[in-house]
Amino acid sequence: MTLREETLRKNSSSATVAGLGGGDGTPSSPPVRSRPKGVGWRGRAEIALLVGPALLVFLGFVIFPVVAAAYYGFFNWKGYGVPTNFVGFDNYLIIIQDPNFHSALSHNALIVVASLVLQGPIALLLALLLNRKMRGQSVIRVLIFVPYVIAEVVVGVGWSLMLQQNGALNGFLEKVGLGGIEQDWLADPNIAIWTLMLIITWKYVGFAVILFLAGLQGIPEELSEAAAIDGASFWQIQRTITIPLLGPTVRIWAFLSIIGSLQLFDLVYIIWGQYVASTAGTSTMATYMVSEGRNAGNYGYGNAVAVVIFIISLVVALVYQRFVLRRDTQGALTGGKK
Repeated sequence: MTLREETLRKNSSSATVAGLGGGDGTPSSPPVRSRPKGVGWRGRAEIALLVGPALLVFLGFVIFPVVAAAYYGFFNWKGYGVPTNFVGFDNYLIIIQDPNFHSALSHNALIVVASLVLQGPIALLLALLLNRKMRGQSVIRVLIFVPYVIAEVVVGVGWSLMLQQNGALNGFLEKVGLGGIEQDWLADPNIAIWTLMLIITWKYVGFAVILFLAGLQGIPEELSEAAAIDGASFWQIQRTITIPLLGPTVRIWAFLSIIGSLQLFDLVYIIWGQYVASTAGTSTMATYMVSEGRNAGNYGYGNAVAVVIFIISLVVALVYQRFVLRRDTQGALTGGKK
């Protein structure tokens, strides 16, 4: 046997052993791979150790309070002892028929719309301007974000002192010769709701600006540079490139703003209190819950109102998720059907 024939024979044998083909040239079946083993007891213990504490906190501070509120909502309960005066759905029927709750719900709806209309454009404009390189950029960002980190109690007390009848704002208007436009900014039902919107915008627009700035960092600069080379102006670039690509961030902010507006309580309760809020036209579902529940000594009714607020917020969140955020969540998922 020649050296060439010996080499060919060895190569054929090696291919047969490797499963690439037999000596006669026919392909052989690929080697059978062993199935991966499942998660053993050690893996299950690690998962339970990592997930268990968070799951217990979620069950104890989210699920259990919701279930307990739904249970107490069926009783005329005074807040102590075992509830015994079962009233069924009477509390919920009272909520549905109460015009004060209707007013509070309408105020929440107005706050939702006004927050989106006022905060969104202002925050977007500021974010686009602050995204450009300018002198003092970091200082301006901090000043815009400062109101958001101030506690609601401090904000409420400060604004209530400035906007009361003999407060700093009316005093300033009188000093500059504009005493004719002095108003009762907190008690006039025609003005109070817009005063509230001014305070909410001042406090929360910084959060939207920071959120939009974070979203702008994820937009490639090459797109804007290419458009500028083609002759597009700054605002044309923002309108046709930047803002559409910022859409997912805007939609997330809108979702957070809507849920926060539906559950607004602290600023209204601190500035207007439990009684003035309803007469001034700034009451919300949360302030209604506190005034008609805890302050009235009817904790069962207050729990029923809490359940209604939870249901409204949940329905709004699910609808928003289904029709607005669906495009973003579908783009983020992998492994699903296209």
